[in-house]
Amino acid sequence: MDEKLLKHGSFCWFELMTTDVSGAKEFYKNLFGWEMKDQPMDKFTYTVVSANNDEVAGIMTMPEDSKDMPPVWGIYITVKNMDETVNKAKDLGGTILVEPRDIPNVGKFAVIQDPQGAWFAPIEYKGMK
Repeated sequence: MDEKLLKHGSFCWFELMTTDVSGAKEFYKNLFGWEMKDQPMDKFTYTVVSANNDEVAGIMTMPEDSKDMPPVWGIYITVKNMDETVNKAKDLGGTILVEPRDIPNVGKFAVIQDPQGAWFAPIEYKGMK
C-alpha cells in the first residue's frame, strides 16, 4: 500500500456492500475496466478491486446485520490509534455504529456516524503505532 495512504487522516480504501455482488462486479468492470480478484474469507468471498494496477477497493455481500440498509459505497480513513479516534469522535458528537473489531492480518476498524448523519470507517493498520 502506498505510504501516503498509511498516514493518519488519509482516505485509504473504498468498499461496496451490495445485495448483488455478481451484478456489481459486471457493472463496474464494464463501466471502468476495473480488474477483480475474489478472495475466499471465513463466511463469504471478498472481491478486491484494482484500478490502474492498484488495489483500491473491495466488494462484498451485505452483512447480515446490515440487511435493512440499501447497497452502499463506504470509505475507510487511516488512523494511528483506534481507541483515541473512537473516544474523540464520541466527544465531538459522533455515534459509534460498529465498535472496533479486528480484520485478520490487516488491523481493526469501526464505523462512526458524524453529527450530520454521514458514516465512515476508521481503520488502524497493524504495526502503525
